[in-house]
Amino acid sequence: MPYVNIKITREGGTTAAQKAALIEGATELLVRVLGKSPATTVVVIDEVDMENWGIGGLPVEDYRKRHAGQ
Repeated sequence: MPYVNIKITREGGTTAAQKAALIEGATELLVRVLGKSPATTVVVIDEVDMENWGIGGLPVEDYRKRHAGQ
């Protein structure tokens, strides 16, 4: 039983339709690449508050500001 965990930042813009597309796409990828059964494939999407997400030693908002336009 494949288990996929997708983590994204909670920024208020991710719609239910986008999440459904992620679930469908991840499931299809496992079916196509590994021959897994979609009936037993589990996909979980976790939305993480921005203040709980860091990259390169910085809160994600600070990281994005520093690397904007690169």
